[in-house]
Amino acid sequence: MSDPEMKSIYLPKPARIVRSTAVTARERLFEVRFEDGARLSHTPGQFVEVSVLGVGESPISVSSSPTRSADGFEMCIRKVGNVTTALHNLPAGSPVGIRGPFGRGFPVKDMEGFDILFVAGGLGLVPLRSLIDNVVDNREKFGRLRLCYGSRTPSDMLFPDDLARWASTEGFSVETTVDVAEAGWNGNVGAIPRLLSGNKVDRARTIAVIVGPPVMFRFVIRAVLNAGVSESRIFMSLERRMKCGLGKCGHCQIDGIYVCQSGPVYPYTDVRNLKEAF
Repeated sequence: MSDPEMKSIYLPKPARIVRSTAVTARERLFEVRFEDGARLSHTPGQFVEVSVLGVGESPISVSSSPTRSADGFEMCIRKVGNVTTALHNLPAGSPVGIRGPFGRGFPVKDMEGFDILFVAGGLGLVPLRSLIDNVVDNREKFGRLRLCYGSRTPSDMLFPDDLARWASTEGFSVETTVDVAEAGWNGNVGAIPRLLSGNKVDRARTIAVIVGPPVMFRFVIRAVLNAGVSESRIFMSLERRMKCGLGKCGHCQIDGIYVCQSGPVYPYTDVRNLKEAF
């Protein structure tokens, strides 16, 4: 690799915030475009490093599909630290730096022809949104689609307009649940596995994709297996603890693997014996 190519990995590329919209009280959806008009050219499930001048940088999931990213890409960002707080305070037109995309995304081509069971908890819907829209935009290549999504409260539920749009897509069922109900909520209350309980799938043609906080994986995987999904057809994202995106800082290391390099998306069979993964 030449010196210029090496430098490009470490140097943020100039970009600007085109649009910033509140999604919940803690999350905002940002549309970002590179100043030179280039495409991000990512795979669903990958992430980028976003930098704010004078503050720092943070790894952020890409939440838009490559099929919808001709002029830019989207990131749904929760306000949790210095960098994300700074991003929330930036108005449209503000400059940011972008490195990436990084990591291994979902094997979209290998999913063609299968029914797909999407399972998301909390912020897990952010990277999963990229995959879901990619599948919806190529609807004829996939079988039946089902999304089981859980959030802490109805007010914390992400992308309500997208949930409604997906539910209106032919052959796509959307089920939601919350941990704690609020006034006016008439939907499911309880953990995500309750949505899967008693529902059997076609083992020969179903792929499950699971994204969410580490605490949910063990219970959701058990429910997915009980529903009939084969271990070899379960994919999950371990996107957490990441920092540099380059496997240099060791911040994302889990049992000797670097999530930012070999992940964040893994087949379940590759990580089922990694104690730190769950």
